[in-house]
Amino acid sequence: MFLGDSRVSCCDKPDKTDTSGARYENPLCKRYASGEMQRIFSDDFKFSTWRKLWIALAESQKELGLNISDNQIDEMKAHQFDINYDAATMYETQIRHDVMAHIKAYGDQCPAAKPVIHLGATSCYVGDNTDIIVQRYALLRIKRLLVTAVGRLYHFANEYKSLACLAYTHFQAAQPTTVGKRASLWIQDLLFDLEQLDFTLNNLKLPGCKGTTGTCASFLSLFDGDHDKVKTLEKMIAEKMGFDKVYAVSGQTYSRKIDYYALSVLSGIAQSACKFSNDIRLMSHLKEVDEPFEAGQVGSSAMAYKRNPMRSERIASLARYVITDAQNPALTAGAQWLERTLDDSANRRIAIPEAFLAADAILMLVINIAGGLAVNSKMIEKHLNEELPFLATENILMYCVRKGGDRQALHERIRVHSLDAAKRVKQDGDDNDLIDRIARDASFGVSRGELDGFLDARKFTGRAKEQTEEFLSDVKKILDANKELTDAQTEISV
Repeated sequence: MFLGDSRVSCCDKPDKTDTSGARYENPLCKRYASGEMQRIFSDDFKFSTWRKLWIALAESQKELGLNISDNQIDEMKAHQFDINYDAATMYETQIRHDVMAHIKAYGDQCPAAKPVIHLGATSCYVGDNTDIIVQRYALLRIKRLLVTAVGRLYHFANEYKSLACLAYTHFQAAQPTTVGKRASLWIQDLLFDLEQLDFTLNNLKLPGCKGTTGTCASFLSLFDGDHDKVKTLEKMIAEKMGFDKVYAVSGQTYSRKIDYYALSVLSGIAQSACKFSNDIRLMSHLKEVDEPFEAGQVGSSAMAYKRNPMRSERIASLARYVITDAQNPALTAGAQWLERTLDDSANRRIAIPEAFLAADAILMLVINIAGGLAVNSKMIEKHLNEELPFLATENILMYCVRKGGDRQALHERIRVHSLDAAKRVKQDGDDNDLIDRIARDASFGVSRGELDGFLDARKFTGRAKEQTEEFLSDVKKILDANKELTDAQTEISV
């Protein structure tokens, strides 16, 4: 009900008096994040939730015996969504207090209910409870994107689980793996993030209605010292807002560590996505894969032939922002004074929405790339063939020793031939002729035909295919358990 008709986005458009483009607009809204995530952090969502909380408070107080009429509550419900922004802006300009400004604006629309709006509450009743509700919706959006990304990579890994490719350590050629096995590493990182997201999401609680210093003193006064009614009031409000638990204790605000936990999840996702994007960029340089590229897409304003991995680069760029932004709630949590201080407010208005908007954009890019990644198998084969002669030398040595050769002498011959072949490749730009050199060396006593049998890349990939199959069987269970979340809508506009 909150995500319907949204009239105000998280980025205001210029006034009619402004020249077009005369104001700064947040690129996260203008270029990168989805409309859905923008709606979650929109003014409409925020202030209609404030009003829903005021309604829940009044309803619960009435049900517990306070003198509040059905007519007053009906009047409040009638104006939950038609926020009179002009009035709220006028009041805030006068009194410099956003919550009181909206209380007054709401009261203008609800004259009968005006005396009971916000009864016993402090500003953080609407502010903090709404922040938790918004974060829950935002985390659910992130979870849908995350599961969808895992699903796309699952299909990619399954398709290429047997395709041998050259693996790299230190970005230097190492033993082969398979393309699917490499993709399983990307999936595993995202599953770590999913575990953390689920833990954080499942442990979100509503702050409730604890008053100015967290003691519920104002509500205890309203209910003539009845502690049970005060405790029941919190439970009733939580249930009306869709929560089954509230935090047991707080100051005026909920602990800002909660924000840190949420943004830590986003930071983890950004780390995983950045690693994925860096791998795609390296593989693109090797011409082994290509990220999606539209028919009319331009890679460079100067070099018309270019096909840059710009979406992967954008992931890396946005990921850097999210990872550093996660430090904001960490610093805020540590800087709070006693029961409440306001040096968190301005920071949180920026840091929390932008972290979610950027993470939203990152995951949409991961989904887009994973669903359209082109694999250039011939180039992968070429790179393998360039290194296979070196990789095969140990097996060749063992074979020749079993035929009666001297292990130490043959090891030295392989060393000499390998250095000469490497020099030919690196300094002369020629093909690797190591196998031909060994075939011509009588001390080995093997034919070229025998040596060719050692050049099957599949003999060097170990359990890569089997590991991938075993891993993907577990991934499928996770996807099946979250099958309603595997179809996140994505919007890649630039």
